[in-house]
Amino acid sequence: MTGRLIQISPAGPSPQRRDLLSRRIRLLVAATITYNVIEAVVAITAGTIALSTALIGFGLDSVIEVSSAAAVAWQFAGKDPERRERTALRIIAVSFFALAAYVTVESVRALIGGAEAEHSTVGLVLAALSLAIMPGLSYAQRRAGRELGSRSAVADSKQTLLCTYLSAVLLVGLAVNSLFGWSWADPIAALVIAAVAVKEGREAWRGDACCAPNARAGTTAADTGGGCTDGCSDKP
Repeated sequence: MTGRLIQISPAGPSPQRRDLLSRRIRLLVAATITYNVIEAVVAITAGTIALSTALIGFGLDSVIEVSSAAAVAWQFAGKDPERRERTALRIIAVSFFALAAYVTVESVRALIGGAEAEHSTVGLVLAALSLAIMPGLSYAQRRAGRELGSRSAVADSKQTLLCTYLSAVLLVGLAVNSLFGWSWADPIAALVIAAVAVKEGREAWRGDACCAPNARAGTTAADTGGGCTDGCSDKP
């Protein structure tokens, strides 16, 4: 006897698993906030001493990241995080746009003719540390957020991933400026980062950070907005 196979969609994480994922996200967000506060203080201080627009901008980016992570922390502090998700997404989107605006303005100012930045050993070490630490935090939060079906957690993880890109840009910019005096390298690369920030901000505003077909038992494609085909895979 033959018959048509019926594809059964998974019901999603169990309540116990959802509680575990929520706690994990809260811990990751707390770690992100703590690191970024320290990073902001060190970067802005070192940037002011070295007259480095890139370092100061990197520190202000850390402040913006704190606001993004705080929005997710606020969401998951409630008894029903889903009800707060849209507001959290809007806060994250605005933080992306603010970052893009600041990086663009400062990059243009640097290209037109800002002050010549001095060598900063502290800046180089900070950029290297961030480049090593932030990818792990971003991956862990993105993985937990996608399994839980939380668009805001995934959007915040992309904010953290963007910090990784900025860390790489800052490291290269500071190194090239120190070695060769090419002060234009950092603002050019930063403009590319600004474009990425705008793209991620638009996705967060629309709620496209993650499709969540398995967020709750019985959720349908219509409930999640449809049109999302990536299955919440672990791609960046």
